[in-house]
Amino acid sequence: MINSKNTIDEFMQLKSMAVVGVSRNKDKFGTAIYREMKAKGYKMLAVNPKLDMVEGDRCYAGLGALPEIPEGVVICITPAETIAVIEEAARLGIKYVWLQQGANSPEGEAKAKELGMKLVSGECIFMFAAPVESIHKFHRFVWKVFGKLPKAA
Repeated sequence: MINSKNTIDEFMQLKSMAVVGVSRNKDKFGTAIYREMKAKGYKMLAVNPKLDMVEGDRCYAGLGALPEIPEGVVICITPAETIAVIEEAARLGIKYVWLQQGANSPEGEAKAKELGMKLVSGECIFMFAAPVESIHKFHRFVWKVFGKLPKAA
């Protein structure tokens, strides 16, 4: 089951994550996720082959270039680019993949399942990273009222 509460809870318990798709634009999802998750205490690693630095930290060309293997990866790139990242993550032994809204696709989901990865797809990580704040708190409340939050597997 994609997006089970169990998998989301497990993902949120990870200590280290890479964000593939950070950018120079601080308001884009990848960079915002990198910044906010780091502020919440996660060890974050930034990935974008076109950047050397992001948010004052070193940025790496790909998952294989990271100084350590993260426990999970948050993907914030176009769906057409996700398959290669999912395959690289699997080769490196990364078990958890989060396809952020806009990065998700049936093909990416199928590839992650085929490779035996634990997957969250099409959800906004901000709705689950405690403490949930600002508009994300309201969004989560609305989804809860309408029964749209992921359920336990």
